[in-house]
Amino acid sequence: MGFIDALLGRKHPAVIGLDISSSSVKLVELDQTANGEFVLERFASEPFEKGWITDGQIEKFDEVAAAVKRVLSKSGCKTRNVVMAMPQSAVITKKIMLPAGLREEEMELQVESEANQYIPFSLDEVSLDFCVLGPSTTSAGDVEVLIAASRKERVQDRQGLAEAAGLKPVVLDIESHASRMAIGRVVAALPNEGRDALVALFEIGADTTSLKVLRDDEMLYDRDQAFGGSQLTQLISRQYGFSFEEAEAKKLSGDLPEDYETAILAPFVDSLSQEIGRALQYFFTSTPHHKVHYVMLAGGTATLPGLKDRVTDLTGFASSVVNPFENMQLASSVRESRVRREAPSYLTACGLAMRRFVQ
Repeated sequence: MGFIDALLGRKHPAVIGLDISSSSVKLVELDQTANGEFVLERFASEPFEKGWITDGQIEKFDEVAAAVKRVLSKSGCKTRNVVMAMPQSAVITKKIMLPAGLREEEMELQVESEANQYIPFSLDEVSLDFCVLGPSTTSAGDVEVLIAASRKERVQDRQGLAEAAGLKPVVLDIESHASRMAIGRVVAALPNEGRDALVALFEIGADTTSLKVLRDDEMLYDRDQAFGGSQLTQLISRQYGFSFEEAEAKKLSGDLPEDYETAILAPFVDSLSQEIGRALQYFFTSTPHHKVHYVMLAGGTATLPGLKDRVTDLTGFASSVVNPFENMQLASSVRESRVRREAPSYLTACGLAMRRFVQ
């Protein structure tokens, strides 16, 4: 099973996209109508306790595997083929140029010799994969090739997790590639199909927020910052004396004391908006760009009341909350109210599920 099999355009039978983050597992299954419209068949999530996964490393294998089984059972999913992803921090990627027309085995040898130069450990310890992206735009007669490498034990962890839950891993992707695939659909629905638009995508996770600036499916900028939704959970836990897990559950259900909005939520939304503004400023000072056309917010924290408007006020750029299921048909078992409430946290899982239909 290659990392980026999916980038080669192999169409798979029914699959589920399974996104394993530091705070939860999220599942998405998609189908397509005869005229190519996406159908959201099912989606579900199951929380993790703090410390089960740290920096992308699975620390509590049995607990995480049990949570994956629970999400499968909760979703009612019968499909066993799964597309998963490695965290970007666990994968080294590099684009190289190779002569067009090489046979597969010649290309493999070239890729290995290139990989030897920049991978900081022995190739015996590494899972290596590559795909041809297409003809080079800069050198005639060459093709652009994407190489991806990760330590074998990190790859085996993900594969083992799928197998422990009774699943068959068919593709192992990279999280950032999956979220870019899902956001591509959202951008294509913008005026003029989003052509030439600079889109600043903020994915607000539990512990990390990543900013990707995209233009015409090219990533111009990618930077992570150490702030996220778990900081709000910690504030709730400290203010009201709940455990971290209790605070997280109450945050999600909205079951909090009357002064929560003024004492905790409003100041947090303000400081998060300022962090987003600072991240954009950092992008402007380190690139030739001085504006973006759209700011898009994804992740569970993106739906906090007032955040989108505060970001628009502070940055001066139109801000919106991403719904990766926008303009999809919903299966009869999927509740629209739940889609509206939870969709922004399913960006990566949606991109993984879309891999089945990549041509």
